[in-house]
Amino acid sequence: MTEAAGLVPRRILVTGGTGLVGRAIEKVVADGEGRLDEEWIFVSSRDADLTNAAETKALFEKHKPTHVIHLAAMVGGLFKNIRFNLDFWRRNIHINDNVLHSAYETGVQKVVSCLSTCIFPDKTTYPINESMIHNGPPHSSNFGYSYAKRMIDIQNRGYFEQHGCRFTAVIPTNVFGPHDNFNIEDGHVLPGLIHKVYLAKQTGSALTVWGTGKPRRQFIYSLDLARLFLWVLREYDEVEPIILSVGEEDEVSIREAAEAIVEAMDFRGELVFDTTKADGQFKKTASNAKLRHYLPSFQFTPFRQAVKETCAWFSANYANARK
Repeated sequence: MTEAAGLVPRRILVTGGTGLVGRAIEKVVADGEGRLDEEWIFVSSRDADLTNAAETKALFEKHKPTHVIHLAAMVGGLFKNIRFNLDFWRRNIHINDNVLHSAYETGVQKVVSCLSTCIFPDKTTYPINESMIHNGPPHSSNFGYSYAKRMIDIQNRGYFEQHGCRFTAVIPTNVFGPHDNFNIEDGHVLPGLIHKVYLAKQTGSALTVWGTGKPRRQFIYSLDLARLFLWVLREYDEVEPIILSVGEEDEVSIREAAEAIVEAMDFRGELVFDTTKADGQFKKTASNAKLRHYLPSFQFTPFRQAVKETCAWFSANYANARK
């Protein structure tokens, strides 16, 4: 139908398609942001082991994508990273190399990979921007994951210089939303706190937040990030990465994030900070100047509204949520 209408169809393969960002992209596409000339294919680890080169190549040959959004990764929160830095390095290096090389070998026109602000140097000036990725070592708590993600930028440059491939990457700040991993031990800070508040409310106990509550983060709602991913896939032509983030003025402390969750879930108990637990990096304030240059009028969902929607989703889907 699309070819008859004169449109060249795009087959867009999304790796990690059942995760937080993949589900958000699927929802945004289904809710009207998709286009007639686009066919979306969402795959997960059940479809192929992307650490295996042969399985990855077979996946690409089966679906024959023209475009790829590469989200698949071994991910986890601060404490999981501290325990398994080697595993994070090895698994992610294998996944990324297999996906990018299969994309090259099968003639994919464009790959958009997902990095993270934790890849930036630990010792740096703020705000961080896209030119600063390789200026020094990342924070020691997650060096395995951070270096593996940095290498995507290196590979993208290599594929462009050697083969002319239009492979690029986005760097979101802390993502949260429906379908997140709400595991208290291994998840990221916001979904972990949402799960803690849910349980504390059920048992009538105090809410204990790990650390001092002072570190500051920029949080981006997964549905906002999904809309930005579509723009990058369709419109952004640079090989150099782009930070996808709310503004510097929208940075909040972990304490403020916890208070937003407490308010959203109407938790009436005590709020306690366990200062024996590590804080991790104090802040990693990112500049979204490059994004604003391209999209000056993009509207982000207000933080408290996004938190409220995420808490409502978790409460309604508690039995089946990842936790």
